[in-house]
Amino acid sequence: MPFIGNQPAESYSAFQKQDFSTSATTSYTLDHPVSNQNEIALFINFVRQEPTAAYTASGTTLTLTSATASSDDMYCIYLGKAVQTVNPPSGSVGNSQVASTIITGQTAETSIATDDTVLIHDTSAGALRKMTRANFVSGIGGTNASGFLVTKSANQSISADTWTHVTLDQEIFDTDSVFASSTFTVPSTGKYYIFAHARVDTINTRENIQLALYKGGSFFSGIFNDRVYANDSGHEIFCHFSGIVSLTASDEIKLYARASSNAESVSGNSVGTPTGIESYTGMGAFKLIE
Repeated sequence: MPFIGNQPAESYSAFQKQDFSTSATTSYTLDHPVSNQNEIALFINFVRQEPTAAYTASGTTLTLTSATASSDDMYCIYLGKAVQTVNPPSGSVGNSQVASTIITGQTAETSIATDDTVLIHDTSAGALRKMTRANFVSGIGGTNASGFLVTKSANQSISADTWTHVTLDQEIFDTDSVFASSTFTVPSTGKYYIFAHARVDTINTRENIQLALYKGGSFFSGIFNDRVYANDSGHEIFCHFSGIVSLTASDEIKLYARASSNAESVSGNSVGTPTGIESYTGMGAFKLIE
């Protein structure tokens, strides 16, 4: 027999029957939810009851007008209730037939292969779009925040064999206002990449300089320390360091420098010029994505 639409999985549709264990009550529970009493045919002692007048139904709640007796025989027939599951043919469902939340709550994939296809719901277009890992997609993944880069605007004298706090007063950028008064205040616990560089001028014979980080007023040991030597007087010395470290929220990180010499005084040593992004001295950091 010809038909229009998808071919049914079965060639017939069966009615569903439910038998009740009766008692002296008007309330019963249906095995399947219904919209109203007209979706079931109720029989008591083999006599069909009139919907609304003899009973009402909503969801799985069946309510009789008069209470039954424990000796009564009662059952109902679900009129036209489907008792089978029919899957649509492959490729027959379009964009307009599915909700935008179709993949919400499903198992998450933690890795993406080069040739994998990624489905993205475009809220502006109200549709799902597919992209490969090779495509550039903004807004995916975490951000390297908070981050900053600061430099010096003028020279600064440092004394011999004395750790001196290096003043950094030019912010190139500071994404979350984490740098102030030449101090980086850690906004949240995590791993940070930190780097610093400096130039020291007017060096005496066999001078050496050190550059280091202080945390909470104390020397921050580890890779955050660099020492450079000069063999001749009057030369410029550059030093720098970088690395990754675990920091705790509210930690205070500062850049320090020290110059040492065989002479009695090395006053006049300076760090600084030029200024801005091209400054010889600066410091920066950003939080790593975890």
